Amino acid sequence: MRNRRAVLAALAGATSLALTVSACGGSEGEVASGGGTIGIAMPTRASERWLTDGKSVVEDLKAKGYKTELVYGDDDPKAQVAQIEKLVEQRVDALIVAAIDNKSLGGVLKQAAAADIPVISYDRLILGTKNVDYYVSFDNEQVGRLQARHIIDKLGLEDGKGPFNIELFAGSPDDNNTKFFFDGAMHLLQPYLDNKQLVVRSGETDMDQITTLRWDGPTAQKRMTKVLAESYRTEKVDAVLSPYDGISIGVINALKADGYGTAGNPLPVITGQDAELASVKSIIAGEQSQTIYKDLRQLAERAAEMADDILNGDTPELNNRRAYKNGVKAVPAYLLQPISVDKSNYEYILLGSDYYTAEDLK
Repeated sequence: MRNRRAVLAALAGATSLALTVSACGGSEGEVASGGGTIGIAMPTRASERWLTDGKSVVEDLKAKGYKTELVYGDDDPKAQVAQIEKLVEQRVDALIVAAIDNKSLGGVLKQAAAADIPVISYDRLILGTKNVDYYVSFDNEQVGRLQARHIIDKLGLEDGKGPFNIELFAGSPDDNNTKFFFDGAMHLLQPYLDNKQLVVRSGETDMDQITTLRWDGPTAQKRMTKVLAESYRTEKVDAVLSPYDGISIGVINALKADGYGTAGNPLPVITGQDAELASVKSIIAGEQSQTIYKDLRQLAERAAEMADDILNGDTPELNNRRAYKNGVKAVPAYLLQPISVDKSNYEYILLGSDYYTAEDLK
């Protein structure tokens, strides 16, 4: 007989996506569809998107007949570790984890491995441990490229226009996605920085200068306020690379407090991510310029399908086996595709997919 961890070892070592693992009769630890409990650890209730993620994962797993235990760490890494320890003690059959601090979970995931509990890293890759089995997310470098492409198009950089002043914001330093978003954006923006069509007047371009702990909007607002006071007394900001809607709202608040947002002093081009309702309304109102739509329903569905496959000894569908390295191993992944949304296409993308209703956007 074999346990789930043995099944996972066989699946992870497979050379073909079509590989299936035959089961011994009465294998201990395998869970047929329609039974078992799956623990879901989400990072925070402070962001609309994570509330949507949690709700959607629960609904998809329940539709497959599983019980669920959903917990939120409320941006406290120690609290999340304690929550996962409790789920391990409860002997859940699998864990789906969106990490708060992606380097803090090695110890508790070692406990999960000892209990033969498979782990799916959800949207944020867990680092520094062999005990993460699969990863489900979006193409995070493409997120950054889409944000950069919006800035390039809006400013007319390919037509030689400029110079323009830009300020750079990045996500939380303890989130592995932060680097992917930023690297994707800078792949397209760096040539314009090099030829001086884009100028970072604050001089803040290093990751340790531009990251935003916990993706916090007020933290971004405080930094933007400082940048404006120190570097833009006689200049104006033309663009802000923002990786997330909550950060974008903080940036906009700082800019408005400094006199931006009028006919004579319009807001700069400002990107975002997650298509949160407040930011979509801001786009419609002509404030935030763009966001990245990531259909969280698809992400939740993919995570639920992955968990179900694992617990039944089937090979989860994967489309990236090597790119997402967590410092110990390359974590097999399934990546979904993001979509750029602005005022020109929000109705087609967001209303057309029933992500929001027209009533939601009033």
